[in-house]
Amino acid sequence: KRHQAPGKPKAKQLIPASEFQFDPITMTCICPAGQTISSRGTRNNPQGQPTAYFEGRLLQCRHCPKKHQCMKTPSAANHRKGAGRQVSFPLNGKRAANYTDWMKHRVDNPLGKAVYAHRMSVVEPVFGNIGTNKRLNRFSLRGKTKVQGQWQLFCLVHNVEKLARYGKLNQ
Repeated sequence: KRHQAPGKPKAKQLIPASEFQFDPITMTCICPAGQTISSRGTRNNPQGQPTAYFEGRLLQCRHCPKKHQCMKTPSAANHRKGAGRQVSFPLNGKRAANYTDWMKHRVDNPLGKAVYAHRMSVVEPVFGNIGTNKRLNRFSLRGKTKVQGQWQLFCLVHNVEKLARYGKLNQ
């Protein structure tokens, strides 16, 4: 352990957005210190959901006793070009399910765990062999059809090796 690189420092635990009181009817937000923070409007977030954005004013956050627990960089509130704490809230109440949620649901049940464990022992060694032993860490061609041809060539070599090593027919 003496020669190992030190691990990444853990992210600072901030006061979560759930501690802020958001009223979707009046479009106001109150921070944990009791200050009303200003609205930065509503727009669609990267997932396409309407979201309300709020940001604390500098004078509010600069003298706040909770700024070290609330802000990633509390010193940002001390200079003129800094910003206060920013939070956002989805407006439709519930977040729509996305592909990540769908995949989590599939993998987190007993059948999904069994399928994924089987994949780890069947499919992943093939990728490991092609990537490590055959040294395919990037494609040398461009274009979908050329890359597909190169990939199929590597798969063919892998399968021929399997046949040569394990595929002896009983004669």
